[in-house]
Amino acid sequence: MTFNSLTFIAFFAIVALLHRLPFSWHTKKVNLLIASYVFYAAWNPPFILLLWASTFIDWKVAHWIDRTEDRARRRLIMLLSVVFNLGMLGYFKYGGFLLESFQSLAATFGIDYTPPAWNIVLPIGISFYTFVTMSYTLDVYLRRARPGKSFLDFALFVTYFPHLVAGPILRPTDLLPQFERESRPTRQQLRWGLMLMTLGLFNKIVIADGLLAPVVDKVYGAKDALPMLDAWLGTLAFSGQIFCDFAGYTTTAIGASLVLGISLIDNFRYPYASIGFSDFWRRWHISLSTWLRDYLYVPLGGNRKGPGRTYVNLLLTMLLGGLWHGAAWTYVVWGGLHGLFLVGERFLKQAWGEFALWKSWPGRLFLGVLTYALVNVTWVFFRAHDFPNAWRVLGAMFGSGKDGKPVLTTWLIASAVVPIAAMLAIHAYMRERDLHVEVARRPVALVGLVLGAMLFLIAATQGGSNAFIYFQF
Repeated sequence: MTFNSLTFIAFFAIVALLHRLPFSWHTKKVNLLIASYVFYAAWNPPFILLLWASTFIDWKVAHWIDRTEDRARRRLIMLLSVVFNLGMLGYFKYGGFLLESFQSLAATFGIDYTPPAWNIVLPIGISFYTFVTMSYTLDVYLRRARPGKSFLDFALFVTYFPHLVAGPILRPTDLLPQFERESRPTRQQLRWGLMLMTLGLFNKIVIADGLLAPVVDKVYGAKDALPMLDAWLGTLAFSGQIFCDFAGYTTTAIGASLVLGISLIDNFRYPYASIGFSDFWRRWHISLSTWLRDYLYVPLGGNRKGPGRTYVNLLLTMLLGGLWHGAAWTYVVWGGLHGLFLVGERFLKQAWGEFALWKSWPGRLFLGVLTYALVNVTWVFFRAHDFPNAWRVLGAMFGSGKDGKPVLTTWLIASAVVPIAAMLAIHAYMRERDLHVEVARRPVALVGLVLGAMLFLIAATQGGSNAFIYFQF
């Protein structure tokens, strides 16, 4: 069941209606929990057992840690939880990848090894909910939080359907306090929630799937050499597709939750207006970047052990962040490039300091354009099927495809240029602004007209919509 489906609309209407009926808060939470399990089971019912196992084990482990004073025993118990969660994630997500990598390594030494077929289905959302439950256990271990008093609240925190399969990656403090007392959606929350759901589905269905996906598929599906223009447009289109797809999911999730009176954290803050890579990761997939910072980068030593160790910690964090996205070396390269850019940015700031030029609007514009261009270079590895595909597109982007035959028609070129230009303009304008403030400043009639046009385009484009990209992670 995806947000961009008629099935979800019917499902959500029933959930919202039940949530408005005069039941007790306990009954409403039970309804939400059952609805979340139904939402997840719609993908593949047996995998709900993994969700139950992760929920039950981390609930027990957190209370066990809290009752234990001995430091060594606390660490051992915490490691049991980490090993279970990462072991489950590793088996389902990385088992085939490890076998293939071992086969390639053996081949370099002349060993002909054929691994058994790895026909394990990847449970949807496993990368997200394992990080959610791990944050609960780790926060208790680090004494940042006490274990919850209600198993119902904790189970709902893990499985709450708006964030379950593609984030945001929530912490216990984001939801558990909201579950302790009844959340009754206000009229303003209902209006704003429905508006965000419309905006999120418009980004996904109309922009990502309807306009940009055909351009990306045409360029990255080409078998022959590409001209420079097509390669760049295909990659720029993917930068828009991945943003509108993932931010569209998050926006829809936040909106759906607001309709139920429950607030979720932001996951994007206009990332293509970033000035530098540190700024980019403060604006892109915020819940993941802060999770990696708090539970990986800081425990590794962060920036507390000298420049050299800081650079190593940055690289390790981003390499593992890349691997989190997918079981392929292309994702590792994507993460590694972001790590190298973060290291380079930090080194240059320490070596040269802050020049006045970079604080002027021409300097900030140059740095913003440079950041966006380098982000697009990294997106090639994120999108490419394999390294030959990545090298072919990258080579064309930097001039090796002079004799390439164009694959984009005039319509496809317009389908890329218009939404990308609009997206960049919106990100630049909204860089230091809040959406709800800007919407409140506009005439009600204009807002209604825009939302009506979005709904019409969603309905007109719905038939060609696909699953969200981040569902595969």
